[in-house]
Amino acid sequence: MLAEVRKLNEDDSIDGILVQLPLPKQVSKHAILEGVDPRKDVDGFHSANLGSLVLGHETLVACTPLGVMELLHRSNVKIEGANAVVLGRSDDVGKPQALLLMHANATVTICHSKTRNLPEVVRQADVVVAAIGKTGW
Repeated sequence: MLAEVRKLNEDDSIDGILVQLPLPKQVSKHAILEGVDPRKDVDGFHSANLGSLVLGHETLVACTPLGVMELLHRSNVKIEGANAVVLGRSDDVGKPQALLLMHANATVTICHSKTRNLPEVVRQADVVVAAIGKTGW
């Protein structure tokens, strides 16, 4: 699989690469995602793209968090100054979502399965983004 990713990286006719997750257990997710050329990483999962997102630089960003930001924008939700809660801390949705909200000047709390008083934390939020990916969490 990594050899195929390398071939796609070198092919100038290929503009973007999307790795369909989850991968089989015997395949290293980290190795495959890091193997994608960051300029072709349309999901924004490469560490170079995630690092750029942390720093607030223009970069490729995972589609789900970017879509949530677009939905909030189109719904005229005032993000600046809002208390935002992100339910979930995954590398592909939760963390990038929190970063995008912070860059939009929200005060962000990231919650997960060990968060104490979760109902209270959510009740105090102006914006709640569910990025859990599991039912009955």
